[in-house]
Amino acid sequence: MKRRTLLGAAAGATTAGLLPTLSRPALAQGNARVLRFVPEGNLANPDPIWTTTTIARNHGAMIWDMLYGLDDRFEPQPQMVAGHELSDDRLTWRFTLRDGLFFHDGEKVRAIDCITSIQRWARRRPLGQTLLARTEEMKALDDNRFEIRLNKPYSLMTRAFADSCFIMPERIAKTDSFQQIGEYVGSGPFRFLRDEWVAGSKAIYARFDKYVPRQEKPSFLAGGKVAHFDRVEWIVMPDSATAAGALQNGEVDWLQRPDFDLLGMLRGMRNVKVVVNDKVGVLAMMALNHIQPPFDNPKLLRAILSAVKQEDFMAAAVGAEPELFHVPAGVFTPGLPMASDAGMEVLTRTRDIAKARQMVQESGYKGEKVLLMSPSDYPVQAAHAQVAADLFKQLGLNVEFASMDWGTLVQRRSSKEPPDKGGWTAFTTTYEGLTVADPSSNVPLRGNGAQGWFGWPTSPRLEALREEWLDAPDTAEQKRIAAEMQRVAFEEVPFMPLGQLYYPTAHRAELLDIVPASFPIFWNVRRA
Repeated sequence: MKRRTLLGAAAGATTAGLLPTLSRPALAQGNARVLRFVPEGNLANPDPIWTTTTIARNHGAMIWDMLYGLDDRFEPQPQMVAGHELSDDRLTWRFTLRDGLFFHDGEKVRAIDCITSIQRWARRRPLGQTLLARTEEMKALDDNRFEIRLNKPYSLMTRAFADSCFIMPERIAKTDSFQQIGEYVGSGPFRFLRDEWVAGSKAIYARFDKYVPRQEKPSFLAGGKVAHFDRVEWIVMPDSATAAGALQNGEVDWLQRPDFDLLGMLRGMRNVKVVVNDKVGVLAMMALNHIQPPFDNPKLLRAILSAVKQEDFMAAAVGAEPELFHVPAGVFTPGLPMASDAGMEVLTRTRDIAKARQMVQESGYKGEKVLLMSPSDYPVQAAHAQVAADLFKQLGLNVEFASMDWGTLVQRRSSKEPPDKGGWTAFTTTYEGLTVADPSSNVPLRGNGAQGWFGWPTSPRLEALREEWLDAPDTAEQKRIAAEMQRVAFEEVPFMPLGQLYYPTAHRAELLDIVPASFPIFWNVRRA
C-alpha cells in the first residue's frame, strides 16, 4: 500500500393565538440556547436513504455524520475517517476511523457499522450504485478499519461517501434500502427527539454531548461541527406570511425559504437579515412518467419541450426578483464545469405554440389524460405546475391538475400504476445544483429504467455515456461526454429543465456564523 491521503401580509401582525407555543419572543422566554427554525416543508419521513427529499437530507445531516464531507470548494475531505490508503493499482482502499466516534445510544462507531451503512445507501444513490458494480468485496478489518476491493478503479470513491452516505448503527443499516427504518440513532452533532416529533407540526433535536468535532474550521459539510445550541426546534409553518410575522416578532429565529414575494417586506424589518447563501442554486424541472401513456411517447415529449419557455416558469415563481434566477439552463447546473451550450437551441429559439400544437397532433397523441401533480405547500414548484398546466392546455393536452401536499406527492410519485389507479403523469420539482452538476450524481438524467428515478426513463445511450464519463481520463474529455449527454437528453427527454434559481433565506440579526450553504446547516451558528 502507498499512503495517498494523510490521516488527517399577515406578516406584520402578531401570531399569538395562531401559535400558542410561540406566544412571546423566544429571547424573552429565556431560550437563548434554543434555535427555532421554520423548514422548507414538513418532515414527512425522517429516513434520508429511503426518500430523496431534501428535507429528509437536511434532517439526516443533523443527526448522522458521514465518512467524508464536501468543503466550500466542493472537494471531499475526511470527516469520520482519519484518512485512507489506496493501492498502486487503485483497486484496494483501506479506511481508518478517527478516534472519539459514538452513536447517540453511547455505542462506539465500528467499521462494520460503516460497511453496512455504505451498502444500504449505495443501493439508492447513483454514485453508490456505481460503487457496488465495481466492488469485489467490502469487509471490516477490525473495529477501526475497513477495506473495499474493486474490480475496476473508482476515482469518485471519497466523493461518493460525501453524497449523503450517513453512518448508522449496523442493526439499523441492515434495513432494506427500499423499506423505512424504525430507529433514528444518529452519529452526528444533534440527537433526534423522536418522541417529540409530530409530522406536519414539529421536529425537535438536542445537542449530543459525546460528539467530538474535528479540530478544523467548518467548511460547508467538512471541518468541525460544533453545536452551540442545546436544542433546535423545527416549526412547520405552511403559511409564509405567518412565518414572516413570527420572525419579525422574535418567535422564530430563522426561515429557511421565505416566499419570493415577501422578500421586500422582510428586508425592511428591523433586526432581520435576508441573504443568499446558496451560490450554486437549484435546477427546476418537470419529471415525466415514461412508462405510462401519453408520456411514453418521445415524439410528444419533444413537441412539449419545443414550447417550454423557461423565463415563464422562473418569472411565475420569482416575480420581481430577476437576479435570483438564470436561464437558459440545460440538464447540468449552469455555472459549473459540465454545463454547456450543446443542443440548447431547443430551449433558446423563438417559441411557436402553433407549431408545437401541430407537433403534438402529429406525435400520435390520442387525448389520454395527463395527471399533473402540484405540491401545494411548496410555492415555487406550485407556480411551476400552474405554468405547465397552462402550457399543456395550449398544446391541446387533456390535463388534470392535482394539487396535494408534498408528502402526499412523494408517496404518489412512487406508483407505477396508471393515473386513474393512483399513478401520475408529471410533476414539478427542483434538484440542488451540486447534485445535478455532473453525470455521476444527476439522478433525473439516468436512463436505467425501473431502477431509476421517478418517471423511470430507459436510455441505453445515456447509460453508456455515463459510464464513459466515469472512466474519462481528464476534465476536457468529461466535458465532451457531458455535452453529448445533453444532446441525447434533448432528444429522449428524460426530464424537462425549467431554469436555475437561487433561494434566499431570512433570519434574526443576532444569529451569527451561519455556514454558507445551499441548505441550512446547524453547527457553528450561534446567537450574539
